[in-house]
Amino acid sequence: MNVLVVEPGFAPYEKEINGLSEMQETVGGLIQAIYPFEDMVAVVCNDEGILLGMPFNRSMEGGYGGVFGTFFVCGLGEEDFCSLTLEQVETYKQKFHRAEILLGVRGNDPVTLKVQPKQRPAPSAPVRSPKPPER
Repeated sequence: MNVLVVEPGFAPYEKEINGLSEMQETVGGLIQAIYPFEDMVAVVCNDEGILLGMPFNRSMEGGYGGVFGTFFVCGLGEEDFCSLTLEQVETYKQKFHRAEILLGVRGNDPVTLKVQPKQRPAPSAPVRSPKPPER
């Protein structure tokens, strides 16, 4: 399924994830799904992110406070997770474009500073050996 991965300090990027083991690998442990938006999407994060001392990532609306560690946004099918639509990818890329620095908390609401995110370097093209001369 095509998801949007959000790492602390970085701009979101698309990734193909298949199966539970890849979901757990992406978030760094046990997964937990939260539903802070009215849209048919889930935010899947590490269930123990704060307990494991993972870095603060982004604040979440809907009374969820914030997410610690890497998370991904995926679509919701009738019975399970599914790929995001193109519109959802663009919506959540914009929503999570700015990285956040946690300054403190007020009740259950994180107080953050939105900053310019770091960009992941584009994958480099594979190095190919030169072709042998044609005869």
